[in-house]
Amino acid sequence: MKKEDKIICNCCKKMIQEGDAIPRKEYLHVEKEWGYFSDKDGERQEFDLCEPCYDAWVKGFQIPVASQEITELI
Repeated sequence: MKKEDKIICNCCKKMIQEGDAIPRKEYLHVEKEWGYFSDKDGERQEFDLCEPCYDAWVKGFQIPVASQEITELI
């Protein structure tokens, strides 16, 4: 959740980034605009998850997240 130059994990409320500092932690940012065939038609939602909360979330998936190693980092 972005709030006044801060990024806070929507799940655990831990600070991910504060101010214009260089990000020191990875996190997942999700944005979704819901369409006609949902109960949220016309609604836009977004949230941020820190890495530990992301790991806990995907651990509960019935189908594991596809993953591949990237050897060249920019």
